[in-house]
Amino acid sequence: MTSYISHTTVDCANAYELSEWWKPVLGYTDLPDDPNEPGHEECMIIDPESGHKLLFIQVPDRKAAKNRVHFDLRPRRGTGTRDEELERLLDLGATQVDDHRGIYGPGSGWVVLADPEGNEFCILRSDAELEG
Repeated sequence: MTSYISHTTVDCANAYELSEWWKPVLGYTDLPDDPNEPGHEECMIIDPESGHKLLFIQVPDRKAAKNRVHFDLRPRRGTGTRDEELERLLDLGATQVDDHRGIYGPGSGWVVLADPEGNEFCILRSDAELEG
């Protein structure tokens, strides 16, 4: 017997606000029949293409250290480069935490960002950049 990942859960201070922030970042939508509304303590969003779900749960404790698990994001095929996506995410309110571009030579590496609640995630080069 094996298990599968039902969804990914993110603990946060404000489930509604953080789920709303991540929707345009990932292209996710509200889960049908989920009460994703201001003040709700659990908000789930879904990727309409893959069906992957993210559940945001409001918790009383604050983030205290670096995430042990984080998202590595890559621009969707045909939508642009890592650096173009970096600018888009910064415009949406992400904060740059660290820059590892060029760490393995010209055009390589990634950038570490944080969402509005300080959860770190990385933006990687696009598939087209890797192939080129």
